[in-house]
Amino acid sequence: MERLRRNAEMVLLVMGGIVVAGAYALVSLGSTASLPADIGPFLGLVFGLFLVAHLAVRRLAPGADGTLLPLAGILNGIGYVFIARLREDLASRQALWTALGIVGFVATLYLVRRPRDLERYRYIALFLGIGMMLLPLLPVVGRNINGARIWIRLGPVNFQPGEAAKLCLAVFFAAYLVEKRELLALASWPKRFPILPDPKHLGPVLAAWGVAVVVIVAERDLGTALLFFALFIVLLWVATGRWGYLAVGFTLFGLAAFVAWLIFSHVQVRVTAWLNPWSDPQGDGFQIIQGWYALADGGVGGRGLGLGISGDGRLFAAETDFIFAVIGEELGLIGSIGILVAFLLLIGSGLRIAASQQGSFEKLLATGLTTLLGVQAFIIIGGITRVLPLTGVVLPFVSFGGSALLANYVLLALLVRLSDDAHQRRRRQARRGAVPVGAGR
Repeated sequence: MERLRRNAEMVLLVMGGIVVAGAYALVSLGSTASLPADIGPFLGLVFGLFLVAHLAVRRLAPGADGTLLPLAGILNGIGYVFIARLREDLASRQALWTALGIVGFVATLYLVRRPRDLERYRYIALFLGIGMMLLPLLPVVGRNINGARIWIRLGPVNFQPGEAAKLCLAVFFAAYLVEKRELLALASWPKRFPILPDPKHLGPVLAAWGVAVVVIVAERDLGTALLFFALFIVLLWVATGRWGYLAVGFTLFGLAAFVAWLIFSHVQVRVTAWLNPWSDPQGDGFQIIQGWYALADGGVGGRGLGLGISGDGRLFAAETDFIFAVIGEELGLIGSIGILVAFLLLIGSGLRIAASQQGSFEKLLATGLTTLLGVQAFIIIGGITRVLPLTGVVLPFVSFGGSALLANYVLLALLVRLSDDAHQRRRRQARRGAVPVGAGR
């Protein structure tokens, strides 16, 4: 069973590598009518990096789900192709961050042998998460870029510590909710129509969430605030099974969004552009409108790799916030659906891993990690298609961004470890005659 999974993973990685290499060649043919001179080193880089990741999984987590790494690899590879097509000067940096991401992936698999061990470090994770979110507010290392103070500069490198903070808070929320889930599931407040537990039991979690939101609002990063809010509410609902938390959560989010709209001018600008981008087509609504034009211009089959025009100066930050629009223009509806299907498969695998867990902490942790991936993809794609106001959240594994890519590979490694842990537990039970080895896949 384990060898079959790893062999299937290797086949999927090779197929994904061929697709990425073909896309890289087609981009060059579309732009310059010639094959890229570095096609050989590029192939070596793609297959070499993911061969290292595959061998690490084969050695350190042989029973893990065989689709996680190939799905992340194809998304990362397609993202790199478009980043190199949009900004050649960023291609080497993205390649370096991909290599660092693979190192982080392997290191996480090596260091985290039992997911349950993370539960003991919940308060360390909380303080680390809050500390990393506070770093950009420091006067020396903090940097304000494009109106958001979410960066720190360490020498020549800009880094978003909030990307690592989300993993720390996912560990804390999962561990704390396991400890308090029975109390949180008892409805005793308000007395007349009880729908929630005594507020004192929610104190630490609400404090952690409140500090996160306050810091993020101070940093003008409301997209990440929405991401943390979704993580908090989803884990609370899964831990207790009470629908009242969803109702109260959506109400609190609505109030917070309204207050943010009243207080912050940049939120008013984004909401106005979301409601009616044509009110200022050459100003605040320009990006959204150009994103629509790009998606419409792609049609069903796309203009062709390297033949799009939206990425040639028409879209600001095309390699980060609007990379999905560029993909839609050059690969069309078919390519856009392919990206969405890859994310849906990745999220489905994460939820299946969560469902296969026997321990409450592992179940909540897998759910939280999957929620981070899914909600982040939904926020940025929803912003481009005008389902939501546009925020500065990047598309996982696809957009340019080193800190996000590194954090997402660590997140992926944790899901791989959780999957292998569940498989090994089923094997031990099968040896005792409890369940078949393949049950719960």
